[in-house]
Amino acid sequence: MAAAFTKVFKRLEKKYLISAEQYLALTQALSERIVPDKFGKSTINNIYFDTPNYQLIRASIEKPTVYKEKLRIRSYGIPTPDSNVFVELKKKYKGIVYKRRVDMTYDEAIRYLYMHQEPPESSQVTREIDAFVSFYKGLRPAVSLFYDRMAYYSKTDPELRLTFDTNIRFRNRELDISRGDYGTVILDESQYILEIKCIDSMPLWLTHELDRLKIYPSSYSKYGTAYKYMLSQGMIRFGRARAKGQRARAEWRQA
Repeated sequence: MAAAFTKVFKRLEKKYLISAEQYLALTQALSERIVPDKFGKSTINNIYFDTPNYQLIRASIEKPTVYKEKLRIRSYGIPTPDSNVFVELKKKYKGIVYKRRVDMTYDEAIRYLYMHQEPPESSQVTREIDAFVSFYKGLRPAVSLFYDRMAYYSKTDPELRLTFDTNIRFRNRELDISRGDYGTVILDESQYILEIKCIDSMPLWLTHELDRLKIYPSSYSKYGTAYKYMLSQGMIRFGRARAKGQRARAEWRQA
């Protein structure tokens, strides 16, 4: 069992779709102000959960929307059954992000969310997750989503973080991230998703560099982009979604 660990975040998050040239220019311009975090360059592996009719992601990408929420398992690197992962409940309201997460092993997370077994330890976060699962009927694994990330934080304010994600890919079959991070690419290495995360407003030195490099906010959603791709390619059959979730749970019971 993983060591008990719980975190709650409340912060502002801004997204930007940038080119490789803008990525290099920005990181060079900020080289005296930011440093890589402890993960440095890593691959983020996620399993997103949704209802059989994709209620969560459809609500998330509707315009205008002031409230959105999601549930996922997140791993830094390809997990083994004993690897430490996070079960995360993320909500966004009027631009403010609220994240609750609890860590456990990958096997425990699968048993908790796929098979509805008790979590390894009960906490306020797991009770919120349980309420979320109870409210959204039929939640099941919907998409595995992967991307390569470089993460930095400010030398003078560790709460100010910049992450650059590229090579975003997904799959809606074999929803077991321990099998690898392969999938259909929906954002290649010539583009990056920049996310700036802070408690309050961004410092002037950062906004100045964004303006100078013509880097402007974007509403890009990784899961939303994967969902739209699946729709465009006829990969979603709403009537079969529940059966897919049932098959996934059955596979894990047999494992």
